[in-house]
Amino acid sequence: MSGNFGSIRFDGKVAIVTGAGGGLGREYALELARRGAKVVVNDLGGSRDGTGHSDAALKVVEEIEAAGGTAMSNGGSVTDYDQMVEMVAKASEAWGGVHILINNAGVLRDKSFAKMEPADFKFVVDVHLNGSANATKAVWETMRAQNYGRILMTASSTGLYGNFGQANYGAAKLGLAGLTKTLAIEGAKNNIRVNTIAPTAGTRMTQDIFPEEAFKAFSPDKVAPAAVFLVSEDAPTNMIVGAGAGVFQAAYVTLTQGALLTGDDLSAEGVAAHWDSIIDRAGEIVPQSGSEQSMTILTKLQGR
Repeated sequence: MSGNFGSIRFDGKVAIVTGAGGGLGREYALELARRGAKVVVNDLGGSRDGTGHSDAALKVVEEIEAAGGTAMSNGGSVTDYDQMVEMVAKASEAWGGVHILINNAGVLRDKSFAKMEPADFKFVVDVHLNGSANATKAVWETMRAQNYGRILMTASSTGLYGNFGQANYGAAKLGLAGLTKTLAIEGAKNNIRVNTIAPTAGTRMTQDIFPEEAFKAFSPDKVAPAAVFLVSEDAPTNMIVGAGAGVFQAAYVTLTQGALLTGDDLSAEGVAAHWDSIIDRAGEIVPQSGSEQSMTILTKLQGR
């Protein structure tokens, strides 16, 4: 998709950004408000491991209002579905609907899998994956009824490609990319577009991981353009977009043509013998739904 997009505006649109008290979420909220959206700034205000509270959301609302925008704060936890339903109800009552949801809230509890407690695994998956599902479910009927919705999930290179010490985080993040794919299909008939962003940014979640110079280069404002585009009227759907330091990339889940094994080759030894042709990337495709895997297999069977 290329061409003359002109100015991207959100006048008359209502946006919810979770985890918007700082870092990426704050940048998204500020930028959406600058472009005319009314914004719900949701933040539990906890530290990065999900404990404690602060009034971070209120400060962002003040920033938006000082710049002439419209916003309200919300302290609901994404892990509590009823609180998400209440947040959506308040936004709808005040402003007549919800058109945009950016699922950005997250926590880290990094440890090697050998040292990770099951509770730390469950908690991180609960906030990222179940939390995003809760917030999305809370807006889904509203978006279907108004025949308009733009939803952004936050994945991570850890989810897409792995990272030492982040089994819990990675599992949740790839789960979000998978959630996006099904919701993009289910939402299509009601003009609900759903995308995934995989940001790399210097925020409170990464402040002791990045060296100082990199921390500056990877400032959250350099990710925001992708997020804003992905929730705009002309957004694509079902995309995974990497963003960091002003560099924007697309990531794909692909499928090779594979090899049909029969007779004696239809064995573990046959898989080993034909491994090179199974993983050969020539003619690789990007399926648009899960059924395409079965279709490619049937095509191979018919062609034998």
